Amino acid sequence: MVGGSFGSYARPVSYELCGKRLWVTTGVIAVFVAAVAVGDYSSGTRGVPFVVEVGVGLAGIALFPLLIRQGLPVALALVALSTVAGTGTPLANIAVIHVARTRQLPVAVAVGVAGIAAHAVRWLWHPINGLTFGWYVVLVVALHAGLVGWGALAAARAAVINSLRERAERAEAEQGRRVAEARAAERATIAREMHDVLAHRLSLLATYAGALEFRPDQSPERLSQAAGVIRSTVHQALNELRDVIALLRDEPDDLARPVPALSDLPSLVAESRAIGTPVELTDAVGEAEVPGTTGRTAYRVVQEALTNARKHAPGQPVRIALDGEPGTTLTIAVSNPLGGTSVIPGSGTGLVGLTERVRLVGGQLDHRVTATEFLVSASLPWPA
Repeated sequence: MVGGSFGSYARPVSYELCGKRLWVTTGVIAVFVAAVAVGDYSSGTRGVPFVVEVGVGLAGIALFPLLIRQGLPVALALVALSTVAGTGTPLANIAVIHVARTRQLPVAVAVGVAGIAAHAVRWLWHPINGLTFGWYVVLVVALHAGLVGWGALAAARAAVINSLRERAERAEAEQGRRVAEARAAERATIAREMHDVLAHRLSLLATYAGALEFRPDQSPERLSQAAGVIRSTVHQALNELRDVIALLRDEPDDLARPVPALSDLPSLVAESRAIGTPVELTDAVGEAEVPGTTGRTAYRVVQEALTNARKHAPGQPVRIALDGEPGTTLTIAVSNPLGGTSVIPGSGTGLVGLTERVRLVGGQLDHRVTATEFLVSASLPWPA
């Protein structure tokens, strides 16, 4: 489609005459041409003039299928044929409409003027009885103005339809892209939640199972106690998994218990201490209420840090420090010495997902290894 003024619209190729439609249109035009020839014969046209009428009609019908591919040259040829005989008029009119639908408005107007001139020339040597030349020109001008306007209007309509079709296709593609992005984001959210919940519980299970493996000589009471802790941990993991699934499905009524928050940090620390991980907690936040999203993210930061400490430095002490106040920033610092033998494999994706989680709430997370310890620090916005 050629941009510009009203007459600059170009008709889409899919809207052009082609195939069976072209031959049907050609047949209809042939009927009109035959009707003109019969009319001329009935009005008394005989001999050479009638032969010329028929010849012009046949020539125009032969040229008409080429109008689609050749365009302007064939249109001008059909207009020129209308100078010789009336059987060329239907074909010339179709040619004017076609040019108006496929070319810019100045070109269509020029072809229309050529059609007017061709009909005026034909009147000079073959006038119409009972009609003056002036009125004949007025009628011809009105006719061709209507033909050009009709073609330009059809082109504009086709351009609007094509534009709407393109917009619909773009909107459909955009919708597909948004759906794909939403699905990817949902998968990432599910993976992050699963990791946060299961990694912590499974690391506890691995620790207890390792103790049973390396100390099979313990008393039956101790073995029973360890088995009870494993059963309880599995039960908690299943409950938390169900909570995560219900939360992701936006079904808060199905939650087995409230979503973890910063106020649950003491129980998290107690779990780690119960399996032999020394944890030192310095809490400068105290009883201050931390909003849900910030508190939950802070809980997940500490949970992931404790999980990593159990994986990569089992038995080493962990130091946790919380500081901040409403209206400023909540800071979290977790460190543990390097050492110990890791018996639990790690993929390294936990900290990556945690970093993304912190960024989603407008915070920042950093983790690094020094010569003696591993450090995780996070800063989260704390609304007043």
